[in-house]
Amino acid sequence: MTQTLERKVVLVTGASSGIGAATARTLATAGHHVILTARRTDRIKALAADLTTDGHSAEARPLDVTDAGQFHEVAEEVVNSHGRLDVLVGNAGVMLLSRLDALLVEEWDRMLDVNVRGLFNGIAATLPIFRRQGGGHFVTVASIGAHQVVETSAIYSATKYAAWALTEGLRLESEPSIRVTTISPGVVDTELADHITDPFAAESMREYRSALIRPEDIGNAIAYALNQPADVDVNEIILRPSAQR
Repeated sequence: MTQTLERKVVLVTGASSGIGAATARTLATAGHHVILTARRTDRIKALAADLTTDGHSAEARPLDVTDAGQFHEVAEEVVNSHGRLDVLVGNAGVMLLSRLDALLVEEWDRMLDVNVRGLFNGIAATLPIFRRQGGGHFVTVASIGAHQVVETSAIYSATKYAAWALTEGLRLESEPSIRVTTISPGVVDTELADHITDPFAAESMREYRSALIRPEDIGNAIAYALNQPADVDVNEIILRPSAQR
């Protein structure tokens, strides 16, 4: 990827693995300054160290997206340190699939907290900053689950549809200087499926995940949206394996 013409300060949530880590690496390599955030601080610190060793600009900051106060503090700290915050990549998410009759209510609550509450916590923390500085870019990593429901995905798809709706509403309400993009990936080679505890859902996912795309493919899509001219707003990108139908 060629180096971007405009260096941006980018905060990525859920940057400890998968799409978040790949996005952080892609954007840092493109010349942006990337703030990697996650709860697993050992992972984001290691990745930030690797990026800086390679000559890129990156730092790690602990963040639990479900903590609204902490999100606000991190966002303001970034502005205080760098003078601005240009992009929020709302990537943090969990995928705890199960049939509804499994009644894994605690897991449902966890998905709602991270996938939905974590997203609007990010909006609440950064929207005032973007308005204050006269511009910014929200990027939400939703899912193909925002557009379709399969057996075991009812709650997960509900959270991802909510993520899509929140982001689309934000786009409609925002002034033109604030760009808003939703990225909806299909099946990606990440560790998300490893956290599924329901045996039926875990077995179903083995076949569903027979065709995969790389986390880097999602990072490249995000980089594409960021690198468009200021008067071009990429509203949504849906990307999935060519074999996924």
